[in-house]
Amino acid sequence: MHSAQPWRRILRTVLAGTSASVLLCGLAACGDNTPSPSLTQSSAQVQGSYTEKLSGEFAAAGASSQKSAVDALIVGYSALQPNIAMSYDPSGSGAGVNTFLTGAVAWAGSDASLSDEQIQSSQAVCLGSTAFEIPVYVSPIAVVYNLSDYGLNESSVHMSPSTIAKIFTGKITSWDDPQLKKENPDIADKLPSLEITPVWRSDKSGTTKTFQTYLHHTAPNDWTSEPSETWPNSLGQGAKGTPAVTMTIGQAQGTLGYADFAQVSGLGTVAVGVGSDYVAPSPEATAKLIDESAASSDSLGTDGRFVIDVNYATQESGVYPIALVSYDIACPVYKDARTATYTKQWLSYALSDAGQKISQDNAGSAPIPQSLREKMLPVIDTITAAKN
Repeated sequence: MHSAQPWRRILRTVLAGTSASVLLCGLAACGDNTPSPSLTQSSAQVQGSYTEKLSGEFAAAGASSQKSAVDALIVGYSALQPNIAMSYDPSGSGAGVNTFLTGAVAWAGSDASLSDEQIQSSQAVCLGSTAFEIPVYVSPIAVVYNLSDYGLNESSVHMSPSTIAKIFTGKITSWDDPQLKKENPDIADKLPSLEITPVWRSDKSGTTKTFQTYLHHTAPNDWTSEPSETWPNSLGQGAKGTPAVTMTIGQAQGTLGYADFAQVSGLGTVAVGVGSDYVAPSPEATAKLIDESAASSDSLGTDGRFVIDVNYATQESGVYPIALVSYDIACPVYKDARTATYTKQWLSYALSDAGQKISQDNAGSAPIPQSLREKMLPVIDTITAAKN
């Protein structure tokens, strides 16, 4: 059932829009199908601590935001454990956590931290202990637009939080609005007299909640809706899922929406106002946000839980302020040693230098700060199996 090099089989499923040959060249040395230096490094990191070889099938489920990163990580981890088969069902954060709480999967991916009710419920599957969250994936959420006919998709139009909020509430409706011209003096004469069409997620989405939370913290006078996974108005055009949002934006001039930065190729990206500057989305600028947010959190690591209170209202220069933090949710105690060992190895691999690089290269994620990873790894190391 299992081949000696299972990444060849897995490659057929990974990364929508990325060819197998491109990914293989990214994760393995082109020409000889051997693991690349990054995978070799990961092997040393993981196997140095956890030498036990595993076999059989392991399943996880949850946030669709993690799918591209998880698919790529599966390729690398399977090179370390060639006798296992891994699956990840991108059923959504809520569905994934619910599946985890039934004990049907080893861990869940979630764009939200656990609720108090879920924490209590986790005692059943975690054998009296409570589940914990480890941030493994951070994605810049870009505000994107299409003005390709006007030569502006490469210009990074500047927008303050207030301007963005006013567009999505219908208070600013044209690309040549005086406020937009004021914030973009270098391209003011190029901004067209064209209606702005907001595009938003029509399905429940962690990306939507992240974007609304940013507006709630940075433009409270202009964005009065409470953050939610559901979009609060019907202005413009709704689309189900990030691919549909970016496709809708790409098909019409004047559109503006929000999407995972990894999926916005070919569209214009807004440089958002931060302090006295404007910052465009990038993994590096978003990593600074997570570093700053983690450093200021007093409760980080309490009860083994690492929930990041993102500082959306940062005023620090060079920090991109809109980021989705996605977690892997796991138990400190599992019923069987095999699942405990797998979960421990998987989380350690995802947080290794090479694992983070694979996520960044294949999913556009921002790296988790080294200082935070060093705090989380000892918690992961305590994962164990129940004593018979």
